[in-house]
Amino acid sequence: MADKVFPSSKPTATAAPGGAAAPTTTTTTSTTTNGGTTKSHLINPTARLPYRPQPHNRRRNYRPRRNYCCCCCFWIILIVLVLALLAAITGTVLYVLYRPHRPSFTLASLRIHRLKLKTAADSSSSHLSTLFNLTLSSKNPNSHLSFSYDPFVISCVTSNGDVLIGNGTLPAFVSDGKDESNFRGVTVASSSDLDAETVNNLRPELKKGNGVSLKVEMDTKVTAKMGGLKSKKVGIRVTCDGIKGVVPKGKSPAGANVSGAKCKVDLRIKIWKWTF
Repeated sequence: MADKVFPSSKPTATAAPGGAAAPTTTTTTSTTTNGGTTKSHLINPTARLPYRPQPHNRRRNYRPRRNYCCCCCFWIILIVLVLALLAAITGTVLYVLYRPHRPSFTLASLRIHRLKLKTAADSSSSHLSTLFNLTLSSKNPNSHLSFSYDPFVISCVTSNGDVLIGNGTLPAFVSDGKDESNFRGVTVASSSDLDAETVNNLRPELKKGNGVSLKVEMDTKVTAKMGGLKSKKVGIRVTCDGIKGVVPKGKSPAGANVSGAKCKVDLRIKIWKWTF
């Protein structure tokens, strides 16, 4: 009969170098019957278990967020397109029903009271002194549309060299449907020193026998109103070209020829520092 070996239940302590106690190791021995081999299991309580990273399914985590962003972008683009389509349809309907037209301006008369260019004896400086008197009219050809104008800034320049020879202003006013507004005695004047280049461009114009080619420019902002609808302020420029002025002789004013003058209205769109 084989003898059975009973292991001690107390762990065996092994002294570590330096007198310190080494970590306790528990040994478990099992003996199999029928002449089998003996297996021993060492258990170290201070040993750490190896780290085994768990697989992460990133696709499942980010898919809901990605779908949410795609849905938001889709609905935003769809709403913008629908609003643009509605605005286009509304504008088309209003144009077909009312057929709005641009306001028209007319330069009725221009009288030159003073147009003098004085140059110093040593030709070191030149002084320009001018005084003009204008008569303007504005007409609104629309019946259901009214225009509200801000104050105008008037500039009188030469047609060829764009030399500024006078500044003035026109007060703000409102032009209702089928309304015509007349302005008399609008003063445009200037008194300034000119550089040599400007004098060289202006002197030949003053010596022409057929008169000085002039151009009147008026800049302002306008708001259009139709019923309960009101637009934002838009910049416009009114340009009246084709004016022939004559230098007055003596104290009597000289009338300019405005029979061939035509005024056109252009939009002025300003983007940052540039104006179109």
